[in-house]
Amino acid sequence: MTDYSEEQRNELEALESIYPDSFTVLSENPTTFTITVTSEAGENDETVQTTLKFTYREKYPDETPLYEIVSQENLDDNDVTDIIKLLEQQAEENLGMVMIFTLVSAVQEKLNEIVDQIKTRREEEKKQKEREAEEEEKQRFHGTPVTIENFLNWKAKFDAELLEIKRKKMKEEEQAGKNKLSGKQLFEMDHNLDTSDIQFLEE
Repeated sequence: MTDYSEEQRNELEALESIYPDSFTVLSENPTTFTITVTSEAGENDETVQTTLKFTYREKYPDETPLYEIVSQENLDDNDVTDIIKLLEQQAEENLGMVMIFTLVSAVQEKLNEIVDQIKTRREEEKKQKEREAEEEEKQRFHGTPVTIENFLNWKAKFDAELLEIKRKKMKEEEQAGKNKLSGKQLFEMDHNLDTSDIQFLEE
């Protein structure tokens, strides 16, 4: 006949030495304890963490233990659901053997996976933002593609504008030419000019 209490006692001792910092006995009858499981550090030293609470049933390990998640950090509801499913599956597979270490190890692996997924998701988001920024930049600098046709159109307009500028300039010069007075006209307008040169020389 299996001595369940002996097996349970031995497992508890083993767990205490394996998880000295995260193992806590809550009660002895029935035996209830918690183990806090933390992932490896992800980006920015961010970790995900969960505290699992186990209670031995009378005939454990021939019966699955009771388990629940009593607290968690940085996990969303889907992750919590996945962890519960994982515990169910592992408990069924290991029925008849002491299994707490196996269950905790499975959760540990799952948490590491979650950290990797978070990291991957963040990298994807970052790349996506960079791609969007690049696209915006391209749009800003992206003019009309040059073809022979639109270049010739542009050149025709440009030449017409140049011609117009030249015409205006010539007109302005003509106008300025009309307004220029000859020496005779200047003398007729101002008689002091007769003597101004003599004064200048005398000085």
